[in-house]
Amino acid sequence: MDTFFDRLKTLSSAEDFFGFFAVAYEVPVVQVNRLHILKRFTQYLHKAEGLDGLDEVELYRRYRELLARAYADFVRSTPAQEKVFKVFQDAGGTQHVRVESLQRGRPPRHAPQAA
Repeated sequence: MDTFFDRLKTLSSAEDFFGFFAVAYEVPVVQVNRLHILKRFTQYLHKAEGLDGLDEVELYRRYRELLARAYADFVRSTPAQEKVFKVFQDAGGTQHVRVESLQRGRPPRHAPQAA
């Protein structure tokens, strides 16, 4: 018989997680935010207290709550506002590229040839 964690290991997509935990979701929200939602879900799991020692039914219930919470974060907010990934944490989510660095990577201009 598979344990709760054995079944979790078989899940690979955000849709798999939502289906397994029976969490209703809007397809466009998940399509745009799937990685952010799963990352936030993982963060919530790491911060959750009292998971050790729970039976499988209670573990399922707690994981389901945390997935629903992670999903709700992105229903009412954006990845840039939630700052789940480092790219959004650095410089307030904006990236700065100096013009000089772009010019250095550009091939040299050739003068027009006289006819």
